[in-house]
Amino acid sequence: MSVKTRLIEYGEGNLLFSGLLAWDDDFADPRPGVLVAHTIRGRSPFEEGKAKDLAALGYAALAIDVYGASQIGGSVDQNKANMDALRANRAELQNRLTLSLATMQQQPEVDAAKCAAIGFCFGGLSVLDLARLSAPLSGVVSFHGLFDAPDNIQTDRNECKVLALHGWDDPLATPEAVVAFGEEMTARGIDWQLHAYGHTQHAFTNPAANDIARGTVYHAAADRRSWVAAKNFLSELFD
Repeated sequence: MSVKTRLIEYGEGNLLFSGLLAWDDDFADPRPGVLVAHTIRGRSPFEEGKAKDLAALGYAALAIDVYGASQIGGSVDQNKANMDALRANRAELQNRLTLSLATMQQQPEVDAAKCAAIGFCFGGLSVLDLARLSAPLSGVVSFHGLFDAPDNIQTDRNECKVLALHGWDDPLATPEAVVAFGEEMTARGIDWQLHAYGHTQHAFTNPAANDIARGTVYHAAADRRSWVAAKNFLSELFD
């Protein structure tokens, strides 16, 4: 196994974005592509590590950036402002996600007909929006994602499958939000499933999360179980 990476710059208008593509160079043929959408922090070593993990499993994975290349490594306040602006303008977020997906599909390592997306926290919300858009994806996986639905996408039947991996005690996605999410997915005709982990809060996949007051706490068992579930889901999509 020989996992390789390269930075890919892509843009639209005055905005320049930067993503990290990871793939196993031992395989010559195009393979399924997986978009990796970032947390509030923007593209970081966390998402890049997930892209490399996916490459080791036989995928080509692109850790994307929706804030803009100049914002990578920004301050906490800057990242929050960037996220809040896109949550308030879901159409713009969706445009940036769609551009990122198209960029991944253009890479020679990627089989453009076989693509999926995974995302964490804000990235979980992001990949769910791709599913809502009927983007050319086989499925999406949301890890401790935010469930609030956009108001710019009509309810319609959809072929993109959804897996939501959720901490039941997540203060950012309450049980009421979970019920609303399930009702929304059903109304959209999406093939959806949700795994809820008990005694588990937000950001449970991030070993650096340890803010009990904010409800962002790493949970090793939920981290392990959710990754197994995601791998099984991706395998079901493409095998």
